[in-house]
Amino acid sequence: MAYSSRSSRRAALLAGGVAVLGLLTACGNDGAHSGPQKVSGTAGPATETAKDPAPSSASAGAATPGGPKSASAPAAATSPGAGTGTGTGTGTGSKTSAGGRCHTSELRASVGRNNPGAGQENFPLVLTNKSARTCTLHGYPGAAFVNASGGQVGPDPKRSSGSPVTVTLKPGQSAWAGLTFSNPEVSGANTATPAALLVTPPDERDQLRVAWTAGPVPVSGNSSSAFLSVFSPGTGA
Repeated sequence: MAYSSRSSRRAALLAGGVAVLGLLTACGNDGAHSGPQKVSGTAGPATETAKDPAPSSASAGAATPGGPKSASAPAAATSPGAGTGTGTGTGTGSKTSAGGRCHTSELRASVGRNNPGAGQENFPLVLTNKSARTCTLHGYPGAAFVNASGGQVGPDPKRSSGSPVTVTLKPGQSAWAGLTFSNPEVSGANTATPAALLVTPPDERDQLRVAWTAGPVPVSGNSSSAFLSVFSPGTGA
């Protein structure tokens, strides 16, 4: 009987040890399963983060109106539109070189040969572009006869009727306006012989001085007015 009790006790101890070992094994298995669950949960955000920087193409930026502005700026800088802008700049430069009215400092003045007719004296006032750029003249010149001291002789010429046009002058080209007055010997007007004619280009204040060698001009009395016409291309010869 004593022997049976000892055997039963050993069997009970052995069974208890096996049970404990089984519990430990089960716990170990549970811990092993919990690890991958946490890793898979972490891997989800990591995958989403990887997707964010992935779209680097221009189509992705175009599809999302609220996309990063920094992405669109380099695209604009290297787009064909930049080349067009350069072309536009070139066009603007050409316009500037053709650029605007002729200034007094860019012109040379002269008085052409008289072309008399029907009691009238008709002289072309010629302005020539002496600059290196293309410029324009539009409208009437200003003019005044002066004596050797620079004092004005007679009244300012009046403007004859006409339709002003813009005359484009390339370097070396000329435009002319007519200066007309009645022959003093025919009209009986009082005369004076000026030393020079001052010519003012349209919209300018500075004058060009041209020596006057064509004799007396009317300064007062009957038919003493001189008249100016609008500019036309050429020299009026």
